[in-house]
Amino acid sequence: MSAVRTPISLLVPSLADIMFLCIFLSISLTVTKGADLLVDGDTGYHIRAGEYILKNHSIPTHDIFSSTTPPQEWTAHEWLAEVIMVIAHKFHGLTGVVLFFDFLIAAEFYLLFKIVQSRGGNIHANILIVVLVIGSSQVHWLARPHIFSLMLMTLWYYALDRYQCRKNNYIYILPFIMVLWVNLHGGFIAAFLLTGSYLAGNIVRSLFAEGAKKEEFKGNARAYGLVGVFCLLAALVNPIGVHILAFPFKLTFDSFLMDNVHEFLSPNFHEQVLFKLLLLLSLAILAASKIRMDVTELILLLIFANMALYAARYIPLFGVIAAPILSRHADGIIGQSTGKIVDFLKKRALKIARLDASARGFVWPLAAVFVITVLAANGRIRFGFDEKRMPVAAVEFLKNERINGNMFNTDEFGDYIIYAAWPQYRVFIDGRLDMYGKERIKDYFKLIRIRSDWEDVIRRHDIGWIIYNADAPLTVLLRERPDWKLIYADKVAQIFVRNIPAYQDLINKYPDVRPVPPEPDKAGK
Repeated sequence: MSAVRTPISLLVPSLADIMFLCIFLSISLTVTKGADLLVDGDTGYHIRAGEYILKNHSIPTHDIFSSTTPPQEWTAHEWLAEVIMVIAHKFHGLTGVVLFFDFLIAAEFYLLFKIVQSRGGNIHANILIVVLVIGSSQVHWLARPHIFSLMLMTLWYYALDRYQCRKNNYIYILPFIMVLWVNLHGGFIAAFLLTGSYLAGNIVRSLFAEGAKKEEFKGNARAYGLVGVFCLLAALVNPIGVHILAFPFKLTFDSFLMDNVHEFLSPNFHEQVLFKLLLLLSLAILAASKIRMDVTELILLLIFANMALYAARYIPLFGVIAAPILSRHADGIIGQSTGKIVDFLKKRALKIARLDASARGFVWPLAAVFVITVLAANGRIRFGFDEKRMPVAAVEFLKNERINGNMFNTDEFGDYIIYAAWPQYRVFIDGRLDMYGKERIKDYFKLIRIRSDWEDVIRRHDIGWIIYNADAPLTVLLRERPDWKLIYADKVAQIFVRNIPAYQDLINKYPDVRPVPPEPDKAGK
């Protein structure tokens, strides 16, 4: 019997509401947590790309941000996400962008908990599982387009699973979702992994089933296969057509990028403790469960666990996939357990579940969004790039001085320079490492790692000046070189120009610049 909606039930927050509020308010009202969504500078170039698209009513087909000549081919395939980010940016700058992605993240885990609960199961176990997923997923909470993929993958997963259970037929809307997804983020490939898993699972089950069950599995396989074909066609509705299908594979199979870009590295279990706990809990539940593992579940877990272990950025995807599966098997274990404490917890779980089901409104999440929006509009909430990580003051210096020639910079500094000083300055490199190609990235690493031929890189790319991290080995080296002169220094960045006539005016203007010592750590060292 469904719960009756009453005025009281509209005011009582559900557990999903509480999860939403905890995530949304903790990010929006905590300066450090809000700033964490901007810890990656890629947000900056996404915003400027979106502005270019809105201003010119076209998607760029060549690089517009770097000093490479001739400009390399580049299509902003995440153009729709970038346009949405610009709209949020127009509301209240970076604060608007942070709050928009804060809302998406909170809504994602609100939805995930609702989905887990819709399958039944012990509510205590469901809370534990989803909380662990939330905690482990924070490793990749950033104000970037991949958050759209996390949300859409959850919806996709739900639609496929509901069809499998013969409860609802939502799979007919998936091709329409694909048209959006393929233009939002390259993570659209997860849709085909999910659909292919359900297709393969039903094919395998049909081989070992008989009678009506065999026909049911065959029918499911046909439906998933047909949906997959229509989704493949829908994925072609994008700026680069069929080439978009190769992009995710080109990226993930580029071993040089995978081995050298931080977010593509495997998880560090000294840091990702909650992910380790989620993995251990998964192993414990699946080992103890007496419920037969569904072949589709097995395929999904193997694919997404492999992805999460391969690159830390895929940990949230594994969490979304694992949560409903672990809930089903945990409920089986609890259901077969007996004892006074277990029976007491079962009764409490049923009471909490009934109370949670009676809480039917959205009052508290809507109220929280309204209050935070008002506070942001009045300037009471503000977020920006961390001045202790990004070259905020140094870029203001650059904008005032208008330095000519090709620069060299780190990829993170490049992202910020694009946001704060493009088109006045064009960067050597930025977060679009897949666009630059292996040779330019190798040159980049030769210079930042001070290889024996680092000066060849300077000459080959005609680099006239360098903006670099204040405490890096390269800056220490350049300070000792007579052919380079320091013209700006703060605790984050230092700017050097070549000691040649073209920069003599700047050298004369800033003759006695000295490095600024970094702030001592908490231990006072």
